[in-house]
Amino acid sequence: MNRQKVIVRTSVIGILANLFLAAFKAAVGLFSNSISVVLDAVNNLSDALSSVITIIGAKLSAKPADKKHPLGYGRIEYLSAVIIAVIVLYAGISSLIESIKKIITPETPDYSATALIIIAVAVLVKIILGTFVMRTGRKVSSDSLVASGKDALMDSIISASVLVAAVIYLIWGVSLEAYLGVVISLFIIKSGFDILRETISRILGERIDGDLSKEIKQEICSYENVKGAYDLILHSYGPETLIGSVHIEVPESMTAPALDVLERRITADIYQKHGVALTGISVYAVNLSDPETDTLFHQVEEEVLAHEHVMQIHGFTLDKATKTAVFDLVISFDLKDRKALYEQINEELKKNHPEYTFYITLDNDISD
Repeated sequence: MNRQKVIVRTSVIGILANLFLAAFKAAVGLFSNSISVVLDAVNNLSDALSSVITIIGAKLSAKPADKKHPLGYGRIEYLSAVIIAVIVLYAGISSLIESIKKIITPETPDYSATALIIIAVAVLVKIILGTFVMRTGRKVSSDSLVASGKDALMDSIISASVLVAAVIYLIWGVSLEAYLGVVISLFIIKSGFDILRETISRILGERIDGDLSKEIKQEICSYENVKGAYDLILHSYGPETLIGSVHIEVPESMTAPALDVLERRITADIYQKHGVALTGISVYAVNLSDPETDTLFHQVEEEVLAHEHVMQIHGFTLDKATKTAVFDLVISFDLKDRKALYEQINEELKKNHPEYTFYITLDNDISD
């Protein structure tokens, strides 16, 4: 079964389960005069609406690429997750307002054995549903499903707290209804903010998964004549579309036809194994077999890596005719003033090797 069908099927299950729970909770809440149970029912309705939006997002994101959007519509899934977050936030804020009203004007709840049983069943259903939806979402890389699953598991905790409040009232006669409603509302609001924060982070562009970037670099380095792979950049155009570029170090003696064959092989193999489209492979032509170049490289490497926040240098080349050395310098983001260290290293190299001119590119720690 393809990814879209899995998302739709899982969302339909979520819709049916939430509508079932909402109907029973609403009935129980109204008959028992319980604000927390009614709010829990409203939360189930918002979950059902979230599942509907997930289905719509999955359908729209599957639209084929066209002239206006040549890389497809995969990012619509991120937008659907934002909408879900807004719905959750709205439900939480509305619940908070109603709960505060009940604190100001309290009402006495009236629980029955049937009500408690229904709430207990709801807790069990939500745990099963949330676990299933979240696992499926991670399996098919769907942010919307993962968000819905997390929300369902949060609901199970909320429903359990409603059950505890009911038991406390029946045993000791202390009504925590309105105050519990405030707690529930705050949990809902926090869940909405979490979903929104995570989704916006993905839209902004997050660091590549460390395992994936390491695998791709290792595979590229396994090809003959590839001495290193650096600056792997991947852009996400939806969970199933990763497009990017990489720099490779090769001997300067390689011819253009040989490079062309190598790059085509790398591009095809990486796409077949990982579904990643490398649209650009840049080349660092190195010649470390030359004694002067090799000696200078190791001296520079030792001096530069002596600095705590320097992660690596790569793409080192030396023009012996002009005595010009060129390389990329990667400084960790942990250092606040990366520019200052970059300038310090420039000055040190000029002082230690006055016979050479250095052109250093300050590179970013883009991927593991």
